[in-house]
Amino acid sequence: MDVQNKEAVLVPEAGSSAAANDIEKQESRQHADLHTSVFKSLGIIDRFLALWIFLAMLIGILLGNFVPSTGPALQRGEFVGVSIPIAIGLLVMMYPILCKVRFETLHHSFRQRTLWVQIGFSVVVNWLIAPFFMLALAWAFLPDEPGLREGLILVGIARCIAMVLIWTGLAGGDGEYCAILVAINSLLQMVLFAPLAVFFIRVISQTSESIDVEYGPVAKSVGVFLGIPLAAAIVTRFTLRNLAGKEWYEKFLKWIGPLSLIGLLFTIIVLFGSQGRRVVHQIVSVVRVAAPLIVYFAVIFLSSLFVTRKLGFGYRLACTQSFTAASNNFELAIAVAIATYGVNSDQALAATVGPLVEVPVLLGLVYVIKWIGRSKNWAA
Repeated sequence: MDVQNKEAVLVPEAGSSAAANDIEKQESRQHADLHTSVFKSLGIIDRFLALWIFLAMLIGILLGNFVPSTGPALQRGEFVGVSIPIAIGLLVMMYPILCKVRFETLHHSFRQRTLWVQIGFSVVVNWLIAPFFMLALAWAFLPDEPGLREGLILVGIARCIAMVLIWTGLAGGDGEYCAILVAINSLLQMVLFAPLAVFFIRVISQTSESIDVEYGPVAKSVGVFLGIPLAAAIVTRFTLRNLAGKEWYEKFLKWIGPLSLIGLLFTIIVLFGSQGRRVVHQIVSVVRVAAPLIVYFAVIFLSSLFVTRKLGFGYRLACTQSFTAASNNFELAIAVAIATYGVNSDQALAATVGPLVEVPVLLGLVYVIKWIGRSKNWAA
């Protein structure tokens, strides 16, 4: 079966004529233009997305440094180890994207052998290649800084379940396929994060400081940041589509679409605002952590993209694979670092630098992959 055939992966082989028409319409929109993003309805805001993100980063840094009360205020109150403002931003960001997923047809996807091949590829990259590559980079760039090195290792083993949906949507990837990978990574994260953290830090790194990562906080983090928006999206989709009809539901998606970008910008402002002062005053440590992170994001993303193209994946599936492999669950890494080592530890600083670097780098990779898709005339 041709892995480039998206219908063979994510929709049933046979179905009603209405479903076929829906699929044809969606496919024609997906082929129309790789420039199109999930935020198309936002018009000028979407076209200048990079500018808004960098402005949000700048506002956060300025607030954190020139309004001393900003950082403590934003960090006051926690929800499963993450500040409440960040938790709200992440939940708002994910909900509209998950509402677009066609949950009513996903069960057919798992009957396809090709999908399982792609899931296997994703699991290998996410849970073997990427974490060990981050471990190698942490030792190569930070051999004399065990605290920063351990924080970086925590970032590497925390696989993304939130912002990957944003990057995939912006680049024109497959939202439904992304939802499947996010769900699988979430389940594996609850099982593998704790033992991998202990193995990488206590056994391989042979740190003198004991680390004890419990399964409970990891499961709570996954349950909140994936479970809540996923459950809300499923209930919303099935309820509104049945009560109001498909056409009205499409209008509803356009109405709530801007919430994803609003949630993203809000989260960025909160992140940079709460950590801006610390970042500026520890700029040397921040730069030392940022260097391996940039290498990590670029190498994992581009190598995944190269391999998936060689394997014959279409643009949308290759895009989704690459962003899933390169993204990380920063909210989990920060929560574990703070709970284990303390809020003012080097480990917490390194984990915090993760999203501060990830946001601009992966945004840049959105433009890179769309340019590659256009220049190579890469079929969806």
